[in-house]
Order: sequence, then structure tokens, then C-alpha cells
Amino acid sequence: MDAREAAREICLRQLAVRPRTRTELATAMRKRGVEDEIAAEILDRYDEVGIIDDAAFARAWVSSRHHGKGLSRRALAGELRRKGVSVDEMGEALEELTPDLEEETAKALVVRRLRIETRATPEAVFRRLVGMLGRKGYPPGLAIRLVKDAMAERADAAEFADSIDADALADAAIDPDAQ
Repeated sequence: MDAREAAREICLRQLAVRPRTRTELATAMRKRGVEDEIAAEILDRYDEVGIIDDAAFARAWVSSRHHGKGLSRRALAGELRRKGVSVDEMGEALEELTPDLEEETAKALVVRRLRIETRATPEAVFRRLVGMLGRKGYPPGLAIRLVKDAMAERADAAEFADSIDADALADAAIDPDAQ
């Protein structure tokens, strides 16, 4: 098998698992010793015929990871950056996620998680939910406000929720030295 055929085979095996970005395919070929010139030639051809399309990949990734995992714009931008998607293609893909849609998704995550958080103290539940939203890339202020609002609707946590100063907590999360 010649080098070009081997490079094609590497790409096709990678693409059989899931869609990949041009950068991911180039990395896979580089790891297997394919010369950069041959890799570029194969990738250009695959780009030309539409086998790889970073813009379509970015749109599909954003849709899938936001709706499936509830990830925020910030988290998705980081993932796309690591996958080698250009800033322009990333921006276009992330345009679909409006602040209202992001907030709605975060709120749904909190409500769903609150259903299973029945035994822990309100303080522990609050910490867990704010932490979950933080790991998904939501800003501290939004996470704190949404969790406080959701907990205020529960009889067993309403008093605790009323005692939370969301603004002070958000400020402390942004600037921990401000205390």
C-alpha cells in the first residue's frame, strides 16, 4: 500500500467512528507517520468533495452537545477550539445559542437534578447544582440565580433559598479576593 492510500485509509477509519475536523484528521495522520505534504493533499481533496466540512461539524457538535449535555456557549467554544475549528466557523455555529436558550437549558438542568436531590441538605444541594452548572460552562451569577430560584419553589428549601444573597455570591465567585 502506498503512502497516499495509507493516508486515505487512516482518514476513512477515523470518519467511520464519528465526523472529524480537518485538524483531527491531520493529527491522526501525523501520529501514524504520514508526511505533511501527503496529508494536506488528501485533506484538500476530502474538503473539496465534502467528506470533511468543519463548519457543518461545528453546527452539529453545538446542537448535539448543547441539547444532549446542556453545555453552555463557553464550554462548547472550548471544545470546538480543541478540535481545531476556526474562530469564524465556531462563531457561526454558536450563533444559534441565544442567551435565552442557554438560560432555558440551564434552568431545565436544575429542575431535572432537583428531582433526584431529595436527601441532602439544602446547602449541599445548592453547592452541587451550582457546581454542575459551572462545570457545564455557565457563569457563576446565572448558576447561583437559577438554583436559588428553583430551590425557593421547594417547601423544604425555600427558607434556605431566601437567605442566599445571589449578587454577593456571584461577586465572590468572580473575585475571590474581594472578601
